[in-house]
Amino acid sequence: MTCLVSTGSRAEESVEPGTPVAEEVTKVVVIPVQDQISEPLLYIVRRGLKQAIDNDVKLVVLDMKTPGGAVNVTLEIMEALDKFPGQTVTFVNDEAISAGAIIASVTDDIYFAPKAVMGAAEVVFGTGQDVGESMKRKLNSYMSGKIQAFSEGQSARSDVLRAMMDPEYELKIGEDVIKPKGELLTLTANQAMKTYGEPPVPLLAAGIADNIDALLKQRHPGGRFEITRLEVTWSETLAQYLTSLAPLLLAVGMVCLFIEFKTPGFGVFGVLGATLLLIFFFGHYTAGFSGHEPVLLFALGLLMIAVEIFFFPGTVFLAGTGAVLLLVSLVWAMADLWPNEPIDFSGEVFARPLTSVGMGMLLAVVLMTVVVRFLPKKWIWDRLVLQACIAGTSQTSGAAPGVERSIDRLIGQRGVAVTALFPSGQIEIASARYEAHLAVGMAERGAPVIVTGRSEFGLQVELENT
Repeated sequence: MTCLVSTGSRAEESVEPGTPVAEEVTKVVVIPVQDQISEPLLYIVRRGLKQAIDNDVKLVVLDMKTPGGAVNVTLEIMEALDKFPGQTVTFVNDEAISAGAIIASVTDDIYFAPKAVMGAAEVVFGTGQDVGESMKRKLNSYMSGKIQAFSEGQSARSDVLRAMMDPEYELKIGEDVIKPKGELLTLTANQAMKTYGEPPVPLLAAGIADNIDALLKQRHPGGRFEITRLEVTWSETLAQYLTSLAPLLLAVGMVCLFIEFKTPGFGVFGVLGATLLLIFFFGHYTAGFSGHEPVLLFALGLLMIAVEIFFFPGTVFLAGTGAVLLLVSLVWAMADLWPNEPIDFSGEVFARPLTSVGMGMLLAVVLMTVVVRFLPKKWIWDRLVLQACIAGTSQTSGAAPGVERSIDRLIGQRGVAVTALFPSGQIEIASARYEAHLAVGMAERGAPVIVTGRSEFGLQVELENT
């Protein structure tokens, strides 16, 4: 899980006696952008920005030291930064190369450490190989358009980034040729601070600072700051794999719960199913998609289904409503929703979650079909299902001869409905309870029944003529 650690430190200027003190403390969240840009980094950036919005933080600082990384992740980080309503700042703390330079370009301001460098943002394959001239032109054009859109039309910055991405582009301001054709632009701190034009403005940097505290003092002299730093932990890396396995986790978890509901009293399938689904929710929570609400909604849906199965079988309404809540919670957990924005029901927001849930449900149906078609024919399934069908009663322990009988020997036995059969429920034979399904009609509690056959998860019964 991402840790939000409050440093407790404040960047403060010394204040002379009698000087008015700043009326409020500015909250600042520092997000590390370190090493390779990959999905775990996307997760911490997305979660950090959303938590900053929830906590009314107005300033987010990217502490950047990266050689670059994946283009698709870079684009998603750019989009996440664009959704943040406050100020965003990049502190180039040593280097912002390739994708790092592209991400920095969409923040409001860029500060450099004294020996930092930024640039060399040409698009290449993840292996470092060239993508080819035709593809490169397309990607450069696309990325340049994205940068210009996200940086709100800052033409000078867009030109600088183009010079970092395109070796054939000449960067020239007035009579000064900053980068000739045939090479990529990489800027040092001093080069980024050099002024050009009339009136003269720095080429790219907003300032040079030794550290983030010094950066904050430059931005707000005399201001007080409460700094919260995010730390990347093992959970971000784990979430990368968990989210990619989402359909499989959903499918196996749902199948396990299906078996558990059909074999009350056994427990193992229920524990396994619940564990897999909690892992699913944990992965998407860590990935910055959801909060705790989808888990609570899922638990409510599961509770409604269980209440119908065990207390009001056949009523349909409870189970139907519960199933809808389950599906809504699963889609909600994977949707990239932001605290400061109304829910957009467009396909862009829900297309990926609906696809993943659909794949999970399809896979679950396939697995359930396999379970129903093949496992009931195996001896181990007979032992699991038949014995699990027995619910604990005052006479069950040590006095349940049906446990040792084969399923087929129960055919023809007489019993009584201990729950209403609408058409499924539980019956009792020789002081032991079993899951049962009434072939025709419904039966009230206490109705006499006779076993006519077996089903995959219990017994087939008919009302006994009295």
